[in-house]
Amino acid sequence: MLHFIAIALLRQINKLVKIPFPKLISGENATTQVASQLDEMKVNTVFIVTDVLLIKLGIVEKLTNELTKANIHYHIFDQVTSDPTTGVIHLACTFYRKNTCDGIIAIGGGSVMDCAKALAASITKNTDIKNLKGLFKIRKQVPTFIAIPTTAGTGSEATLVAVITDKNKKQKFTVIDPVLVPDIAIIDPTLMIGLPSSITAETGIDALTHAIESYSGLHSTDLTKAYSSDAVKRIFQYLPIAYKDGNNLQARTEMSMASFNAGIAFTRTSIGYVHAISHQLGGFYHIPHGLANAVILPHVMEFSFNNAISSYAELAYIAGIADTKDTQLSAAKKLVEQVKTLNNQLNIQSNFAELKAEHIPMLAKRAIKEAYCSYPVPKQMTTSQCEAILLKLLA
Repeated sequence: MLHFIAIALLRQINKLVKIPFPKLISGENATTQVASQLDEMKVNTVFIVTDVLLIKLGIVEKLTNELTKANIHYHIFDQVTSDPTTGVIHLACTFYRKNTCDGIIAIGGGSVMDCAKALAASITKNTDIKNLKGLFKIRKQVPTFIAIPTTAGTGSEATLVAVITDKNKKQKFTVIDPVLVPDIAIIDPTLMIGLPSSITAETGIDALTHAIESYSGLHSTDLTKAYSSDAVKRIFQYLPIAYKDGNNLQARTEMSMASFNAGIAFTRTSIGYVHAISHQLGGFYHIPHGLANAVILPHVMEFSFNNAISSYAELAYIAGIADTKDTQLSAAKKLVEQVKTLNNQLNIQSNFAELKAEHIPMLAKRAIKEAYCSYPVPKQMTTSQCEAILLKLLA
């Protein structure tokens, strides 16, 4: 009962909190518009957050060439790791202050976006990122922030959350505040051309998870349902194509917009048990977030099924998985089966070699604690039920 009272209260708070939309600039070679946007916002020296791989691949050079042509000064921080830690954030803050920057560009995947948001928060409040854990601890304008995703999955270019890893505790925590929504999201599908098929698959299912958890959650609205259902429809149609042909620009374009739309949706509704469990596996074993979501998603959908039949059925109809001949029940079942089919098409594994049976009680307890009274899930899960799902994931 306490859970549903808390969810109801959060729903009311959601209505009062204004979550901004980033200015969206999308299309082939949209990155070329960065310089003019920085000039318009009067940014003199920009701090680029990225990782070493994107430097090696020449993707960051596409951005810096534009900045050089426009005589905009920049400094590059390329030490972002997968699941950025508090230590990485501290290092980024030190570099930022040293170079007296007045704007941030994040170019990369979810980890880069998380690092850039945490940097912005920590710089603005002049405190360690650990002190900003939780809701609305910033409440102050951060530096000008442009997000350029190079994967179609996290939707971080549209969200108000940063996920950081506490290495000592082997656990993730979140920093959440509307000021962390980027000022501008630049969606350039050409940056995703040639992305490895495994990353395409995992990040794509990450976006699907955002969309399904948003749509079926108790905080969904007509607005968020429009965004999340659009994402689901695009993902089922175009993710298999992007997976098979990484050079297909249309598929990359559709997936990048699906990721963005799912991000718009879930940043207004929150997430669910897939993420609660995934965060524990990522924090403890460093299992990639998208992969963890992909493996866990069908299990949580089956767990929530009886309480989410109408939501699942609506998504199945919208995505063309079911038609008017199907009852709600059969349509909902088709959605779950289609998720499993998609995982098979993308060669997603079904378990985790890293997962140890002796860790399951602890991981389940952490997951339930993360979700309790904060994630508006359609069906509440107990610790023992979470343990049962984790047991299914043992190699």
